[in-house]
Amino acid sequence: MKLFRRTLLAALAVASVAPAFAQDIKPRLIRFGYGLNEQSNQGRATKVFVDEVEKLSGGKMKVRAFGAASLGTDVQMQQALIGGAQEMMVGSTATLVGITKEMALWDTPFLFNNAQEADAVLDGPVGTKVKAKLEEKGLVGLVYWENGFRNLTNNKRAVAKLEDLDGIKLRVMQNNVFLDSFKTLGANAIPLPFSELFSALETKAVDGQENPYNTILSSKFYEVQKYLTVTNHVYSPWIVTVSKKFWDQLSPAEKKVLQDAAVKSRDFERKDTRDEAAKALADLKGKGMQINELPASEAARMREKLGAINSSIAANVGQDLWNETQAELGKLRKK
Repeated sequence: MKLFRRTLLAALAVASVAPAFAQDIKPRLIRFGYGLNEQSNQGRATKVFVDEVEKLSGGKMKVRAFGAASLGTDVQMQQALIGGAQEMMVGSTATLVGITKEMALWDTPFLFNNAQEADAVLDGPVGTKVKAKLEEKGLVGLVYWENGFRNLTNNKRAVAKLEDLDGIKLRVMQNNVFLDSFKTLGANAIPLPFSELFSALETKAVDGQENPYNTILSSKFYEVQKYLTVTNHVYSPWIVTVSKKFWDQLSPAEKKVLQDAAVKSRDFERKDTRDEAAKALADLKGKGMQINELPASEAARMREKLGAINSSIAANVGQDLWNETQAELGKLRKK
């Protein structure tokens, strides 16, 4: 009898909490924008997020996804979130540098040696501190997704050492860190929009470029490039953000739904992206590209040569944040 009474009381306690939790979740429509198409790694992870939000909210919170930059570029969507005209998005951290200077930390060449280091720093105290800076500007960062490590292709020669970059006409993003970095390493760095890149490679206006494997494959650069060097010279994250104007309207229960769904989508997206990148590299080998890996000793030489660039980034993001990042990496590398 006592056991029955205890079971009944426990059941009543759960029943009393559940409606209270449910009342904290209101029907909401959330517009979520992203740049790539629905079949991309971004699109697949967005679907995981959409489904998880619906599940965790008991169907009350609905996320409507808009892919292929249909709500605008990353910069346009960021402004829409700040103004409260759009609720959520995922996009590049590089395009947030103009809003939150600390985001430039992730542009640092050769910052991470591997994906495990990137995960640990992005998901740890340093990544959390950088995300938190967004709130001063009207955005809330939930989680980092992965775009991937950038690698080098060209038509001149296999790049096996620092000196092999000398004189290579290399297309880089219209970003001062990338431009200054490759000039420092000896390349003839030429800023070009991505939309002009294939034509520039085909006509030999430039000799090479740098992008993640997935992009090299999907853009068919193997048709106009002979050599691929696995440099992993920059790790590019994406970040899932929410309009602070919208976020501040949410109950703690609703915020938890979005945060938990974002974590699930992050874990899916990273695995999916890495699986896709491994397959893309194998496909590029099959397309006839000559592939070599940059030795760790040469990556270290490049990192050393980029000391002035790193000092500039450190000054920009704040010396304390830079030192904390380096200390965290030092600990990870001792394990």
